[in-house]
Amino acid sequence: MSTPSSQHILRRTVRFTINTDGSISGFNTTAGKPTMTTLGRYYELQIAVQGTPDPTNGYLLGIQEIDALVRNTLIPIITAQIHLDPSVSPHTLLPKLWSTAAAKLVPILHAVRWQLTPYHSIEMTNESRDNNTILLRQRYEFAAAHRLHTPALTDQQNADFFGKCNNPTGHGHNYKVEPTIRVPLSILTPELQLNIEQAVNDAIINPLDHKFLNSDCPPFDQTNEGTIPSVENITTHCYQSLAPALENLGCTLDQITVWETDRTSATYPA
Repeated sequence: MSTPSSQHILRRTVRFTINTDGSISGFNTTAGKPTMTTLGRYYELQIAVQGTPDPTNGYLLGIQEIDALVRNTLIPIITAQIHLDPSVSPHTLLPKLWSTAAAKLVPILHAVRWQLTPYHSIEMTNESRDNNTILLRQRYEFAAAHRLHTPALTDQQNADFFGKCNNPTGHGHNYKVEPTIRVPLSILTPELQLNIEQAVNDAIINPLDHKFLNSDCPPFDQTNEGTIPSVENITTHCYQSLAPALENLGCTLDQITVWETDRTSATYPA
């Protein structure tokens, strides 16, 4: 049996707003400091560091150090760019945020993730930094119905194993889908981002949305050697459908996560 690494990854998220009048007053860091008092912007920055905790205090790094770095150094970089030229793509700032954070943090900087909206983020990691790429995540959704049933079991065995999910007329979910896409910085443009969204729509959303998966989608048609439309198999199908389309755009699909409910999800590949 292999010995686990003694290293940890510590992540800290800082929520913040940028007011158009430059005001910085506020106390509610849970909601985002400062208080949004104008038609401002809201973002989140997540800093991840990797290393071995100090044996005396148990800390890898005090989170107050990360908070100070973000609020005193990184947020001003973003604020200055917004005032200078808000039309630039956010990804152009990510290398500067990374290099600034890496120069000030004693443990190894593992990742900088900029949450642009609740459903869209860009991230630079140790690996992506070396490869001059970023990780682009954007969440989508589709509604579909399915029935969990396998011919390998009797009707009673299916009912016992799958329970309500074995309902003969099926049941529905509002699925959420989030691909993690590795994109070279050299080709990341607004046009490419729109092409990525189009690829997701063509490969995943349009074929699955408002469908009864067992009969409307050949990969899950078990009368013709299809697989059970479990969230695990749906995730695998989404990955296999989207990966080639992204390769044609010069990108790489690292992995994809599908949420069946807010409590149940699958990620492929692990």
